[in-house]
Amino acid sequence: MIEAILALLFGLIIGSFLNVCIHRWPRGRSVIKPRSHCVRCRKMIAWYDNIPVVSYVVLGGKCRHCGRHISVRYPAVEAITGLLFFFFVWTLGPTAAAVKMCVFSAIMVALMFCDLEKRLLPDELTLGGTLVGFAFSVFVRVPDITSVAIISILGGNVVGRWQSLTESAGGALLPAFFLFGGGWLYEKVRHREGLGLGDVKLIAMVGSFLGLQSALATLILGSVAGSILGYGYIKATGKDASTYPLPFGTFLGVAGLGVALAGQKLLGWYSGL
Repeated sequence: MIEAILALLFGLIIGSFLNVCIHRWPRGRSVIKPRSHCVRCRKMIAWYDNIPVVSYVVLGGKCRHCGRHISVRYPAVEAITGLLFFFFVWTLGPTAAAVKMCVFSAIMVALMFCDLEKRLLPDELTLGGTLVGFAFSVFVRVPDITSVAIISILGGNVVGRWQSLTESAGGALLPAFFLFGGGWLYEKVRHREGLGLGDVKLIAMVGSFLGLQSALATLILGSVAGSILGYGYIKATGKDASTYPLPFGTFLGVAGLGVALAGQKLLGWYSGL
């Protein structure tokens, strides 16, 4: 349990850094400098005002200097990241697999909020995350055999650690290809863009970490949730469904985290379908 509590505290700190990434990367800014500051009055934030979650509560959600409101996104990202880190270390133990899932969840949280706020999915998180997923597959087995099975059916043979890397690559490439093809077909039929490349890169990142079955499950669940909840929001707010840009990446992010959290239970249900 002590490891899980330490993971919670570390997750809160990582969540604080993710807030910097969420605000700056979609705007093309560096996450290294300048130091953390109020986005309205530009005053630097002291260390005691930058304690995850605690400082937000103590300050009443307002900047100490200008008194302007601080977005609730900041403590939300910190708390969500901390709880995800706690869960994975608690369930998987202090293992390389837990580290992998913590990294995955941190990337997904950042992508969810980037898309929700700016309708952008930074390459630093999508493409960079995909490369990280490939690297992890060498040391932590991807929990899937689908891609290797497909290669075996085609007459190929993958053995040893190459199996995990193959699952990672197949999980990244195939769902991304399907999603890209669907977006391309929509654009040809409707003569307007219906899907950004950022979403394609996001699903590739999911597959590189979790494998083909989980990536496809994420794609299906995210699409269904986006269709139902997104359409409901559009109708409730009276927006134009033909022009309103839904944050599809956010729905994919939530679905991806759901698949990662539910693990084999959800995959068993999905395979049964």
